[in-house]
Amino acid sequence: MHRSIPSRRLVELLGVFERTPAYVGLADALTVLIGDGRIALDVRLPSERDLAAGLGVSRTTVTRAYALLVETGFAVATRGAGTFTRVPGGRSRAHDQALTPSRHSGVIDLTCAAATAPPGIAEAYAAAAAELPAYLGGHGYFPVGLPALQEAIAATYAERGLPTRPDQIMVTSGALGAAAVAAQALVGTGDRVLVETPTYPNAAEALRRAGGRLVPVPVDPDGWDLDGTIATVRQSRPRAAYLMPDFQNPTGLVMSGPERERLGAALTRAGTVAIVDEAHQGLALDGQEMPPPLARFAPGAVTIGSASKLFWGGLRIGWLRVPDEVTMDRLVASRLSVDLGSPLIEQLAMVRLLADPGPLRAAQVDRLRRQRSALVAALSERLPAWEVRVPAGGLCLWCRLPVPAASTLVAAAERGGVAIAAGPIFAVDGGLERFVRIPYARPEAELVAAVEVLAEVWAEVSRSRTVERAAGRTARRASDRVIVA
Repeated sequence: MHRSIPSRRLVELLGVFERTPAYVGLADALTVLIGDGRIALDVRLPSERDLAAGLGVSRTTVTRAYALLVETGFAVATRGAGTFTRVPGGRSRAHDQALTPSRHSGVIDLTCAAATAPPGIAEAYAAAAAELPAYLGGHGYFPVGLPALQEAIAATYAERGLPTRPDQIMVTSGALGAAAVAAQALVGTGDRVLVETPTYPNAAEALRRAGGRLVPVPVDPDGWDLDGTIATVRQSRPRAAYLMPDFQNPTGLVMSGPERERLGAALTRAGTVAIVDEAHQGLALDGQEMPPPLARFAPGAVTIGSASKLFWGGLRIGWLRVPDEVTMDRLVASRLSVDLGSPLIEQLAMVRLLADPGPLRAAQVDRLRRQRSALVAALSERLPAWEVRVPAGGLCLWCRLPVPAASTLVAAAERGGVAIAAGPIFAVDGGLERFVRIPYARPEAELVAAVEVLAEVWAEVSRSRTVERAAGRTARRASDRVIVA
């Protein structure tokens, strides 16, 4: 039995799209929705008549848009059954699109917030390969992690003022693997889960797959609405809360120490397990001292860490810091249903990297700082109407557009050779069409070239009559604030 998307819901998702010509703009907008997962695969699209009525366009416009989707591989039409969503290359290509949604060669891909490897990564792998023979006589399974790596990771928490034993650490396959294990172990069907919006979409999906009912709390460019968040915790008493207090993805915000203390106390009173994602914690770019870990104020917290953001995305090592043996037992049971441990050679490489992380960290931070400066300067020069608040660390800028046209911009930018992520991807409950995320993880020359394309594309989008009408409506909305950097 095929799923379908109601016409009314699709109209809401489409929002403002380019209408010169309308069928191309509609096809582009649908492509973005399919490509970023807001419309799932194998979903039947509304009939041409219903969608035309909902959008206020001619049926011919919808017919031509659907035909263009079929032509580009983003839909298939079945006589008598309707038009169904697809992606070029089939379902396996859909999984690839989670990281690389571009379907054209030569595209500058800024959809992934992961840096290239700094000098020293290859040496760590070479040393790990030399150590590997000593382990070949055993089975090679370490469900909670190589003991030497558990010890090294535990030491990093102690250095941050959070005493941690090695047996409190579970090594996983990346931070997302850690989030998935935590979600399966700690969230049951129908459980409420507090989630920031915007947030990391893959983690939100892991919580949904575990059966969680997401309870969104807003994070705006000024920070967390802590009073509102605490009130939501008190009223809804969620089973868990997924939080990113350190260079939050995508906003780049950092929760202050006093805010962590208040929130931690509220979560503890409510019996809510905090799942704290610290994947970006080590990416302070301006030399600032980071606040204490949130787990210091929420003793029952489960904390996620990652090697991929600081060292290299291809180093698929993440971990969980757990508060007690009971929680660890639940996590191990969840993890064993998926795999029996992380790759040994990568764990050995990570032990090497943590033995002396200073030089690699300094090199990576210096490179990211220069790339951030290049991106900010290019945006200031070429797109001065965009509102950009420079984060003190992390990997990306969260850019606010003058009008809500992120999906239109993303589709047009990809045709021009640049792939970026639209704000709605990061929204838990819809919206965020005024925002795009642009990582500064790529080389400076690529970032500057990408901004040149974005500036040209934005000029075209801004000139469209559709966006001009949206701007007029938006200007009359008192709820829209101007963000001052």
